[in-house]
Amino acid sequence: MKRKFFMALILFLFIAQSFAVNAQFTPPEITQRQVWEEFLKTAEIVEDRDIGEGVTKPKRLFLKKGDREASGAWKNPSGRMYGFLEGWQYEIAAYEMDKLLGLNLIPPTVEREFKGKKGSLQLWVALEMSDLDRMEQKIDIPPSKIDNWSKMKYLTRAFDSLIANEDRTQENIRYTKDWRTILIDHSRSFRSSKKFTQQLMFGKDGLKGAKLFRVLPREFVEKVKALNYELIKNAVGPYLKDKEIKAILIRKELLLKEIEEMIKEKGEGKVLY
Repeated sequence: MKRKFFMALILFLFIAQSFAVNAQFTPPEITQRQVWEEFLKTAEIVEDRDIGEGVTKPKRLFLKKGDREASGAWKNPSGRMYGFLEGWQYEIAAYEMDKLLGLNLIPPTVEREFKGKKGSLQLWVALEMSDLDRMEQKIDIPPSKIDNWSKMKYLTRAFDSLIANEDRTQENIRYTKDWRTILIDHSRSFRSSKKFTQQLMFGKDGLKGAKLFRVLPREFVEKVKALNYELIKNAVGPYLKDKEIKAILIRKELLLKEIEEMIKEKGEGKVLY
């Protein structure tokens, strides 16, 4: 049983580079997602440690259920911290939106109580470096990985724009050893104030500056077009308020408008793949 679980972990982490929207997970790997979600929710917590980074002071919980063992990052920020509104529930909502849009960029994330407090628990994924590490250490991206890396950069910008993630940094863009992009830290997402419904985080007039989307998966764009209140509510459950869901739908229109303008200027074949 332990060997089967270990193989499932390897399957989850190491993936083919030619899959659908973003080349992160193959269909067999996606089928493991519910297994991990259930494990994170129900496994016994046998040890906890401070992770030692991040303003929300996350914990690393070590879990065991039968012969199965794994760990996860647990956090429970709620309210204003260091000038920003933080919410552990946004970690779960981001994961559920990631699933709804078929992105597969965020590790399994569930609600889990720890020491009498509710919080989010995200599967601990073995990662090689952050984007900050890459920049500071001047690590070259292998030529065979540059195309996928670039596409993930633009897809991340589009996703962050949709969910109004105001805390995308080089530290929470992570890479596996084979240069797959993994996104963590979404506790400052799903803003609903006027500021975040008039402008997108990225794009030609982005709150983070003029950082364009350039190219995006056709399947992602079609899934964004299909979003409505019911779809989002069914996905995020109790983790987003009505005003936060409505804000997503406003940003949906802003995002689609910018994509349409890109297509008119460059041609569909140069924008969608």
